[in-house]
Amino acid sequence: MLSVFDPRHTVAPPGYSRWLIPTAALAVHVCIGQVYATSVYKNSLIAHFDASQTAIGAIFSIAIVMLGSSAAVGGRWVERNGPRRAMFVSACFWATGFLVGALGIATQQLWLLYLGYGVIGGIGLGIGYISPVSTLIKWFPDRPGLATGLAIMGFGGGALVAGPLARQLLSLYDADYNPANPAAVASGSALVGLFVTFGIGYFVIMMFAPFNVRVPPPDWRPAGFDPDRVAARPLVTRASVSASNAVRTRSFWLLWIVLFCNVTAGIGILEQASPLIQDFFRDNGSTSVSVSAAAGFVGVLSLFNMAGRFVWSTTSDLIGRKPIYLIYLGVGMVLYALLAVAGHAATALVVLIAALIISFYGGGFATMPAYLRDLFGTFQVGAIHGRLLTAWSAAGVAGPLIVNRILDAQGKPGTLTASAYRPALFTMVGVLAIGFVANLLVRPVPDRFHEPDRGSTSPVARASVTEPVALGPRSTPPVPEHVGAQTGRLWLSWLLVAVLLGYGIVETVRTAAKLFTG
Repeated sequence: MLSVFDPRHTVAPPGYSRWLIPTAALAVHVCIGQVYATSVYKNSLIAHFDASQTAIGAIFSIAIVMLGSSAAVGGRWVERNGPRRAMFVSACFWATGFLVGALGIATQQLWLLYLGYGVIGGIGLGIGYISPVSTLIKWFPDRPGLATGLAIMGFGGGALVAGPLARQLLSLYDADYNPANPAAVASGSALVGLFVTFGIGYFVIMMFAPFNVRVPPPDWRPAGFDPDRVAARPLVTRASVSASNAVRTRSFWLLWIVLFCNVTAGIGILEQASPLIQDFFRDNGSTSVSVSAAAGFVGVLSLFNMAGRFVWSTTSDLIGRKPIYLIYLGVGMVLYALLAVAGHAATALVVLIAALIISFYGGGFATMPAYLRDLFGTFQVGAIHGRLLTAWSAAGVAGPLIVNRILDAQGKPGTLTASAYRPALFTMVGVLAIGFVANLLVRPVPDRFHEPDRGSTSPVARASVTEPVALGPRSTPPVPEHVGAQTGRLWLSWLLVAVLLGYGIVETVRTAAKLFTG
């Protein structure tokens, strides 16, 4: 039965719709994006284990570190074994992490939660995050930014789904739990039920991915696509660079710095979102922004985090990867400085500035795989992306550490004002400036790092009628016999994704509305 995951069975038949591939990627990323929603039940875990915030917060930190580590170490394995097997392995690790974590909660063994959700689940995070990247880029050589933006948008949307769902499940399993109260604490049995439900539910959803994902035949390209036109753009290569050679290039490490700086600055806002907007409008010890309004602010940022991953990454297909990062980092510097100097003037101004900053944060994640494809080709772009994600792990530690250390020196939580945030915000301007310079220094990869050109390995496959976006106005490709059945599968797959993300968006908009209604 497991032979279905063999890479030999992953090559797409003639006429296979490339628009099924993003649904597979989204099914995985929406599930593993749950990691951004761990704060929903953090207070409940603190009460259940009678532990400190640091001890419980370490669960998230371990998971993010394991994400970067497993993506870096497992990138070559993903390339060799194909996306179908990688997605299956990711689903197994991610689901097992929840189940082992549930055992740790039931037995009050915190180390089992570290091992389960942190280590085992973190491995599923890393493998799942990079599993669709290389495949998407090969199916969408004409618009890699759109393709990776669609997938990684799902990771940002995962928290939108998991946050309200977790609150509703906890209230289902614990009648005394009030999901409308941010400080509510659920019972241990409710937490066990939540983790078991997530483990089983996410496994079922993620298993849609292996059965939809396919790799294109060698040298496949969509109708009307001219590789020479794309290769003529600045920094875009038709050569191939291996993962082992990529890490020997200056451009790889410059991009590592770019991603590290962009993520460090974004997390500086994201991690402090709720207290930041309350502290910015604090006067004589009291704030004009309620707890519910602060939760609405977090909801707005979540929406812009998800939307920025798709909008900005897609825009990069039009203006180029290097220019879009100049926007992320250059405009980001201006926005951070404006927030520090004038943010306290109006609530709407803080919301607007922070939303744009977070959209750049999300866009930076989604655009990076396409940037890597431009510089290093498609040969082992998934493995290269995996190694670059160590910058995310490092930034996940550095960003909160920088901001929290500065704020600790300014005073105690609940007493800070807008002026206390200025040193941290100007520090982030400096961080973005470093990334801006690093991006300016990115150059094409020297020829000595390119793989030997062995020529074409197979004829170019014709696009099918199921790829309307790729077809020119006069294209008349043959209609495969199974188009009707495939169209139904396409609609059902996108319906599943739309229902999941639609639920998250609706619930988040309801939360965000509290920012304007109080």
